[in-house]
Amino acid sequence: MRRALIAFGFALLALAAASALGRAGVRFSIGIGLPAPPPLVPVPASPVLYAPGTPANYFFYAGQYWVFAHGVWYVSAGYNGPWAIVGPAYVPPRILAVPVRYYRVPPRAWSGWRRDAAPHWAVARRPPLREHGRPERSREGHAERRERR
Repeated sequence: MRRALIAFGFALLALAAASALGRAGVRFSIGIGLPAPPPLVPVPASPVLYAPGTPANYFFYAGQYWVFAHGVWYVSAGYNGPWAIVGPAYVPPRILAVPVRYYRVPPRAWSGWRRDAAPHWAVARRPPLREHGRPERSREGHAERRERR
C-alpha cells in the first residue's frame, strides 16, 4: 500500500511538472529580430516565397515561416517566432527544392554547388533490413557481445 501511495505521489508530481512546462513553453532566439514582417518575393516556378532583405535563409510556405541557420531548420507560425526546431524529414519538399541562389546565407560547404539547383540534402540511410523487417546486425557486434559474456 505504501509503495502504491509513493508511486501515486510521483505520478502527480510528474503530471504537475509536465503541465507547467507546457504552459511556460520553450522559447529561444535564432538571431533574427525583425521589427515587422519582411517583404517576401516568390521563388520562380515555386509556391515558396523568400525574404531577400533579411540577414538569414528565410522562407514562407503554406502559412508558415521557415529559417535555415547553422545546419538546422526552424519553423514558426509568426514572422518573428517563436521558433521550433524541425527535423529534416519534416521540412516540406517544396522548401528543400529552393535553389541555392535564394539562400541569403548559404553554408560554406555549398560554395561549389550550382546556384540554380537545389542544395544537396543528405538522405539519412537506414541499415539494411533482414527478411522479417528488423535491421541487420553486424557480425562483429555479435562476436564482441559473445566475448564479453
